[in-house]
This record gives sequence, structure tokens and C-alpha cells, in this order.
Amino acid sequence: MPATRGAAVTTHPPRRRARALVLIAALGATLLAGAAPVAQADEIPLAIGHRLVDHYEGAPGTARPVPGRGTAQHPYLAPNGRSGMHADGAGSGTHPYPGPLGRDPRVDSEKIAPVGGECATVTFDSGGRLVTVCGTFSGFLLKLLDPRTLDTLAEYKLPQRSSTVEAITRLDFEKIFKDTSGGAYFFLDDRDRVVLADSRQHIQRIAHRQKADGSWEFVVENDWDLTSLVPHDCVTWTNLFPSGVCDPVTSVMPDWEGRIWWVTRLGRVGTVDPETGALRAIRLDGEEIQNSFSVAEDGVSLVTDHALYSFRADADGAPRVRWRETYDRGTGTKPGSVNQGSGTTPDLFGLHDEYVAITDNADDRMNVLVYRRGADVPAAERLVCKVPVFGSGASTTDNSLISWGNSLVVENNYGYENPSTLTLGRSVVGGATRVDVRADGSGCDIVWESDVRSPSTVPKLSTANGLLYFYEKRPNSWGIDAWYLTAVDFRTGERVFSRFTGTGLAYDNNWAPITLGPDGTAYVGVFNGIIAVRDSA
Repeated sequence: MPATRGAAVTTHPPRRRARALVLIAALGATLLAGAAPVAQADEIPLAIGHRLVDHYEGAPGTARPVPGRGTAQHPYLAPNGRSGMHADGAGSGTHPYPGPLGRDPRVDSEKIAPVGGECATVTFDSGGRLVTVCGTFSGFLLKLLDPRTLDTLAEYKLPQRSSTVEAITRLDFEKIFKDTSGGAYFFLDDRDRVVLADSRQHIQRIAHRQKADGSWEFVVENDWDLTSLVPHDCVTWTNLFPSGVCDPVTSVMPDWEGRIWWVTRLGRVGTVDPETGALRAIRLDGEEIQNSFSVAEDGVSLVTDHALYSFRADADGAPRVRWRETYDRGTGTKPGSVNQGSGTTPDLFGLHDEYVAITDNADDRMNVLVYRRGADVPAAERLVCKVPVFGSGASTTDNSLISWGNSLVVENNYGYENPSTLTLGRSVVGGATRVDVRADGSGCDIVWESDVRSPSTVPKLSTANGLLYFYEKRPNSWGIDAWYLTAVDFRTGERVFSRFTGTGLAYDNNWAPITLGPDGTAYVGVFNGIIAVRDSA
């Protein structure tokens, strides 16, 4: 299908009742195309109790870079550490620059909306500016933010997700918290352009540029319509009771040849050729995809709620399965998981780039699973290890692993469902574990276990200073809901420091990752917007 090129964007409103559409149309003439004036950041308010908790624990760390080399730079992604939720094409969860060491760290925040506003995936353009998508009840907002002040430099409104309409009209807000579609997973390409799939089942490629007057704007360069291949009878304000099927697009990523791959919740895997607009897709019948996927030169790795897959594209772009491995998906969805299956985006890793890792959903204790990923590996030799982690009956994750060299770090999310789960001083059982693949590939071993309580974050590793970063909430007998950025030594699993970030539901990260910026700042998307933690000494 042909792509729409070079069109300047007017901020499109989500579909609403006719009265709201009339109002928006009346205001539309005053809006700049795709741009928002610089908006000064408003701080996220603190809930009660913030004066009654420790604001700093531990002591400043010392930078000790971890040895080894990072994952290969993807030719169609922004530089490693800047390109997406999992930091790079391989899904390593590592950043090549330092995060805070805990030297008198300062916390800043931006409140995005009166309710909601979480900025989950954070990427960085070549000038160090934040490019992020923030979720509000009126729709997702693509934003360009100043890295120091968090001021909004430009904004573009994406269509409202069907889950938001359902949540409001049916008073079932769980639908929002378990919806990974609509642009939450996006990537920044090698030319600073955002590529995302919106709630209309369209893939958009969006650039940002500075105008003559110094202000910034977003511009849609391409728009690929997937609705010829993807069922799209979705709930909207004008279609509250659809009779057909709605299959939201979960995630997009490029392969090594520049094709844009996409996956849907109901198991469709497809590609779009950005040069011709040609679309190809297959269906994994009876399987659900709620996670993103990873890419390396040897192919695409994705996990469904039944199996781990390796894909390549045929000459015409059609996805082709190289191999498939089922895993123990358990007997139900655990508290702390989005569905009955693995909660991890696959990690492509290894000293020789030979492994792929996920977790399963085994009933009693979740397992870390490591596989050899070569296409010619005999089936009996594909599994390297299966390592149970965390306590009996309280073990799950819905976040990606961290991978560096032959090492993996996994976080326990058991017990977290949504921001209401941890109010009144409650927390989760928590835990994080490092698992290393043996040098000879004969199995895996647990290196350390930590009691860090990180309910739902995608943790990150700074390879420049050797610290892991978690977003932590501990139980509080006074009912105070205090949140902390906590640094853990990658080598030993020992806590280094914890910095208080805020109190209350507004500071719950609700599955958003920690992202380390090129200037050494740690950013965390939280329920009411985004926070930044940086050393000031």
C-alpha cells in the first residue's frame, strides 16, 4: 500500500461524542500543525507522609564499568541506549552511559495530565531531547521534552485506545492497565524518527523538526494502513458495541534489512516494506502476543503466551518461522502478569551472541529459560538451562530481563496488578536474581539474590558504572506509599543507595521502565507523568 509522505500534522482529536467534536473543530483553527508551544513543567504533587519517610539511604557509589562489549548496533535504530523501552534491538536493558551514583541526587518531575499521563517508553534524539509517548484518558500524546527542565517542546495527539473507552463506559479500568497497544511500544530510528502503531491499526513514522522561530513540531512522514490484514472493529465513542473482532497492534521493530515488523494481540505477525508499502502477515492461531520483540542480524525473536519463536523474512517480506519452542505456561494468569504466559520480551545475548532468554509461567516457581538460537541447533540441544527463581507460590515477572555478556537479571513482580494494588503502605514480596550461563554452555547458575522490592518496573543496567537501577516501594506500617530509585551493585547484588522520589499513587510507575539518559539522568514514567533523578554533586 502506498505511504503518505511529507504531510505536516494537525493534532487530531480522539473520537468523541458529536458535541465534543464540534467544540474541537471550533478550536482547531487556532492550533498549530502538529506543534505545541513550550509548556513549562508542573511538578507532580506529593501525597501525605512525604515528610515522615527517609529521603536517602545508603551511600554514594563508585563507578566500576562492567567488562565486555555491548550488543551490536542495529543499522536502523537510534544508538544503543536511546532507541526504545528495552534500550536496543536485542532487548538487553543496558545503557552505555552512567546513571546517578547517589551524590546528593535531585528529583524533578512533570505532571502530564490531571489524571494519568504516564510516559512509559523514553527515547533520546541526537540532541539529547526526550521523545516519549504519554498515556492520558483522552488519548496517547507523543511528546518532545527538554532533558533538564522536562518542559514540553512539541506534542502530537494519537488516537484514543479502545481500552480507554471501554474502561470509562463499562467502569472496568483493568482494561487500561493490561493493554500494551496503541503506541506504548515504539522505536526511534537511525534518523530520529518515531515509528509506532496507533489504535487505528496504522503504523506511523513521525519526525520532529525545529521551525524558523525556534519552536518544535512533529511531522508525519509515513502512514501505513494495516486494516486490510488486521481486524479492526474496535470500541470507539461512535461504535460502543461492535459486532466484529478488534485486534490491536502491540509492537513494532525493524529488522536488519530495514523492514518494519509488527505483531498484534491475537497472534498476527507481519511486515511492511517502508520503500514500497507492501504488507505481509501470518497468523499464529490461538496464541496471544502482549510483549514486544527483539531483533538481531540473525532474525526476529518473539514470545507468545504459548511459545518462543525465531523468525526470518522471505524474499517477499512474508514472516517465516525458523524454530518454535513451547514452555510451561501454567494453569492461569498470576497476580503480576498481564496474561497466562511469559511476561518477558526475549533477550538476545551471550559472549558470542548465541543465546536467547525468556521466563515461563510455571505455577509454583517461574523459571528463567535460556536457549541456543541458531537455526541448525538440534531440538534436543536447544535448551541450555531452566532455573527456578523466587519463592514457592510467589514468583512471576511481566518485565524484560537484563542481559550483559553471559549474565541475566530477573525481577519478581508477583502481587502487582495496577496502581490500586499497593496503596495504604502495601508492597510486593519482591526480589531480583542474577543468573549466569556457564562459560562452556553446560548450564546456568544463580550468582546472587536481592530482596529489592520493585513491583513493576523494567530495570536497567549502566554498563559505564556497574549499577542496576530499580524503582522500589517497601511496606510501611503507617500506610505511607513512598517510592524510591534504588541502585544495586551488578557484581554483588548489594544495595548501594535509595533516593526518595515521591509519595502516593501518582508516583507509581505502573509497568513503565527506568531509562538512563546520555547526561547521566535516570528517568521513570509514573502514573501522573515522568520523574528525573540526577546527581547534583
